[in-house]
Amino acid sequence: MYSESELAGAVEAGVLTPEAAAAFRNHVASSRETPAVDEEHFKLLSGFNDIFVAIAAALILVAAGRLGGFVGEWLIGIGNEPRQIGANLIGGGAAVAATSWMLAEYFTARRRMALPSILLLLGFVAGAGATIAGLFVANIPWITETFHVVTDAQEQRLAGVIATVAGALTAVAAWIHWRRFMVPITVAAGALAVVGVGVGLIVTLIPAAKESINPILLVAGVLVFALAMRWDMTDLKRRTRRSDVAFWLHLAAAPLIAHPVFHMLGVFDGVIAPAMAALVIALYVVFAAVALAVDRRALLVSSLAYVLWAMYTLFNQSATVELSAALTALVIGSALLTLSAFWQPMRRVVVGSLGGIGNRLPPTQQIIPA
Repeated sequence: MYSESELAGAVEAGVLTPEAAAAFRNHVASSRETPAVDEEHFKLLSGFNDIFVAIAAALILVAAGRLGGFVGEWLIGIGNEPRQIGANLIGGGAAVAATSWMLAEYFTARRRMALPSILLLLGFVAGAGATIAGLFVANIPWITETFHVVTDAQEQRLAGVIATVAGALTAVAAWIHWRRFMVPITVAAGALAVVGVGVGLIVTLIPAAKESINPILLVAGVLVFALAMRWDMTDLKRRTRRSDVAFWLHLAAAPLIAHPVFHMLGVFDGVIAPAMAALVIALYVVFAAVALAVDRRALLVSSLAYVLWAMYTLFNQSATVELSAALTALVIGSALLTLSAFWQPMRRVVVGSLGGIGNRLPPTQQIIPA
């Protein structure tokens, strides 16, 4: 199985002509009755060997973390004091980050294995984050004494500042990894780290903002979605790594948009009224229209639990208590399958209604020129 980015690489290397690659893509699109862009491909597995290597790498990272923590304990001692906890985090985190990087030099940079690359990226970012956090934890007594932190409010503010700085430094570590290996999920991981830093900073500087956490997350989700669209619009035919980067950014943005919206509506606060259930379903239809326009399904998946609950509530309040769950699954499942089966013609309708904006979205035609 060859990805779009590998086909594009073959064209750039002169192994295939652009016309041959386009003919191959159009042949596949004709046989599947859908253009490749509508399939929303992303590379997670290149073969079962990816799973085999990922399991082995995970075992090694777990061992490295424990051994690194043991070295920290051996140097500083075992205990529950900040210095000892920090040493454990630093030792374990640094070992995991270093091991992840060394393994990535082979399995990512040379072998380009998808699943192990994702695992090693997450291991590096998590290890770097743990190391940075450990540095702060180990120096908590000195920090509190230097800045005269004595009250609970001051302690909470200090914790927020530390979390913000640690998140920012972790985002920098993710950026360094991206510059070396360019694993597509890295940009999404960095974006989420930046969101965490921003939210932490806002809550630290404005404690009352905790009451408005959902609107803040919604704004962050829209910004990540905009970033995803920026990556998407640089590769409308979805043939390069940029499309994979956009996929992971959409996956990161979707819950940041869907969950705050439905939580602000109070979907899970109790039994919702029929009018509210209808509003939830209407919002899902809006999300479906957005998903069709941008040719990404992440929003639909992230908001699925809410529309299932809304539909279940409607059936439950209409004297079909025993069959509420079954009817909900039947209706939503049928709707999603219909949407999947007729995705392309529905996209043509939605994109066609957008006028000139449609030219900046992925193509809707089945046969795509080279």
